[in-house]
Amino acid sequence: MTKFLLAVHVIAAIVAIGPVTVAASMFPPFARRALAESGGTESGGTGSGSHGYGTAASGGPVSVTAGSELAESGGGLHTLRLLHRICRIYAVVAAAVPVFGFATAGNMGVLGDTWLIVSIVLTGIAAVVLGALVLPRQEALLAGFEEAGATEADSPEAGAAPTAAAGAGVAVTGVTVTERATVRLAMVTGIFNLLWATVTVLMIVRPGSTTGA
Repeated sequence: MTKFLLAVHVIAAIVAIGPVTVAASMFPPFARRALAESGGTESGGTGSGSHGYGTAASGGPVSVTAGSELAESGGGLHTLRLLHRICRIYAVVAAAVPVFGFATAGNMGVLGDTWLIVSIVLTGIAAVVLGALVLPRQEALLAGFEEAGATEADSPEAGAAPTAAAGAGVAVTGVTVTERATVRLAMVTGIFNLLWATVTVLMIVRPGSTTGA
C-alpha cells in the first residue's frame, strides 16, 4: 500500500505541479513581449498619436491600444489567457499532492521527521505564494490588457485615450500594466518555483531519515 500511495503522490506532483511551474514561468516573459510589441512608437513622454505614451522597453507607460493590438496580433493575449488557465486548473489539481503525501508519510511512519515537517511548511508557503501573489498578479495583468482593449474599442479616437503619467503603463479602472509589474510577477513566480524545488530535494534526500534514502 505504501508503494502505491508513494507512486500516486509522485505522479500527482509531476502531472499537477509541473505544468503550474512551467506555465507560471512562461507568463511574465510573454507579458513583457506583449507590452514591447504593443508599446508606443516614441521612447518616452507624451506624443501626438495614439501610441504617444512610450514603450514598455523603455520603462515608460504603454498606450491603451495595447489590449486591442495584442488581440489583433493573433495569439499574444490568447497565450496569456491559456497560461493563466493552466495555472489555475492545475493549482486545484495539485491539492492531491499533499493529500497522498500525508497518506504515504503516515504509512511510512515518518510524520514526525524534521525533513517532512520542513517540507510541509514549505509546501504551505508555496501554496500561499501561488494563491495570493502569482495568480492574482496574472489576473491583474490580463485584466489590464483586456480592459485597455475594450477602452480602445469604445474610444477609437486618439484624443479619447486617457493621459498617463510616466511609468504608469496601461491604467484602466485601477488596473495598471507596466514592465515593472511583469518583473514583480517573475520574482514571486521564481520564489514559488524555488520553494517547490527545495521540497523536491528534501523528498529525495530526506536528511536524517531512518527509513532509507
